[in-house]
Amino acid sequence: MQNPPATKAYWASVALAWLGLADAAYLTWIKLSHHEALCAGVGNCYTVNTSKYAEIHGVPVALLGALAYLAILALLWLERRHPLGAAYGAMAEFALIFAGVLYSAYLTYLEAAVIHAFCPYCLLSAAILLFLLILAIIRLLNEAPPQ
Repeated sequence: MQNPPATKAYWASVALAWLGLADAAYLTWIKLSHHEALCAGVGNCYTVNTSKYAEIHGVPVALLGALAYLAILALLWLERRHPLGAAYGAMAEFALIFAGVLYSAYLTYLEAAVIHAFCPYCLLSAAILLFLLILAIIRLLNEAPPQ
């Protein structure tokens, strides 16, 4: 079985997932090392990163985000290299990204309504997930799986 050529939407998804992973890895390092993020006077990363919402049972939310971006990258990789990935990868990516967008929207709500502070890195991750969702929808609608 030969894979169809990768599209621009596929490569844009790969690039965005790598960017999201870098963002989430930085936030994870900040959380675990107890350093302050380089917010350059934009937002209040410290308040967001030290809030009770920055962890789930002691696990940094940023680490969960990094793992989600790794899973997206793994699905994208499998989509091009394995028959099962070719058949179901795009749908699995959509499901994972959709869940990430919903959770990210919840976290952004918490920043606005509960914490009253914004972290630009968190907002960047939310934007990346939203763009990944748009690309996932485009790919599902336009890229037919191999027969």
